[in-house]
Amino acid sequence: MEDKIRIGITQGDINGVGYEVILKTFAEPAMLELCTPIIYGSPKVAAYHRKSLDLPTNFSIINTASEAAYNKLSVLNCTNDEVKVEFSKPDTEAGKAALDALERALADYREGLIDVLVTAPINKHTIQSETFSFPGHTEYIEERIGGGNKSLMILMKDDFRVALVTGHIPIHKVAPTITKELIQEKLEIFNRSLKRDFGIGSPRIAVLSLNPHAGDEGLIGTEEQEIIIPALKDMSAKGILCYGPYPADGFMGSGNFANFDGILAMYHDQGLVPFKTLAMEDGVNYTAGLPVIRTSPAHGTAYDIAGKGLASEDSFRQAIYVAMDVFRNRRRDDTAHANPLRKQYYEKRDDSDKLKLDTVDDDV
Repeated sequence: MEDKIRIGITQGDINGVGYEVILKTFAEPAMLELCTPIIYGSPKVAAYHRKSLDLPTNFSIINTASEAAYNKLSVLNCTNDEVKVEFSKPDTEAGKAALDALERALADYREGLIDVLVTAPINKHTIQSETFSFPGHTEYIEERIGGGNKSLMILMKDDFRVALVTGHIPIHKVAPTITKELIQEKLEIFNRSLKRDFGIGSPRIAVLSLNPHAGDEGLIGTEEQEIIIPALKDMSAKGILCYGPYPADGFMGSGNFANFDGILAMYHDQGLVPFKTLAMEDGVNYTAGLPVIRTSPAHGTAYDIAGKGLASEDSFRQAIYVAMDVFRNRRRDDTAHANPLRKQYYEKRDDSDKLKLDTVDDDV
């Protein structure tokens, strides 16, 4: 029987809705038949959320990830037992608890104790410290266990996938940051992820413009003509099916996004505002390009409803599903390319007409 995928789940901000969506997700027994979930957090905090929200979810307390058992939700203590839950309150102690859980999960991933990582939402301000000076999970994980690889943020729901050229940076820095090389880098990561992580043989990628009306032939900005279009031409010449740049204002509303396997937006709100309008409830944030498979719900800490029992677990459940799907897709892809055939050719320099094998082991 195939081993269940071991899912490391970080608790996120304990004053937000993280524990609520986690516990609601695994209140359904069928979820425990699909995977082996390990919460990196605090049994005390988990119990407090369970009682406050009157949730039926049971869990076991473990000391190491290796103790996690089938058909059980496990909680591994990563933080000070004295940390207090104060719903809806930004708090530096809660930020430290979130970081402690994240660091323990990454350490266990390095040791091979978990297969994938699903992160509950953090407060990007309270988590800042001497060891965390990043604008979010994505950048921190890339730095810690990226192995030199560059990440790509993808927001997705089913076949609707939106990726970003620039991520968590101020809007006034967007235009100077966008270069031909950066667009090409993100397109390569996106194309590779669509193939390996999602099993799409020849992915079609739409690229949005930076300026209104795609620059209107230079009247409203020249980035399209000087940067984006040349980048797309070069990548098309390399075999990547990329199209655009499309004016961002009408692309989603026209339904044109449905014709593509992925959409590459130039900056955060350009891609995420329409995505969350269409797919907020069960959208998933996927970090592509890294060795680790990491997903998270598309929503944040939701302080406005924390502790009220109103949070929907749909997005978090979908984050679990996506992590498992990508893990299986990568395993199939690795198996398919494990023993590539050597190139075959006919030697035409003699009359034998015999099939020869190339001595260079190129992938085919």
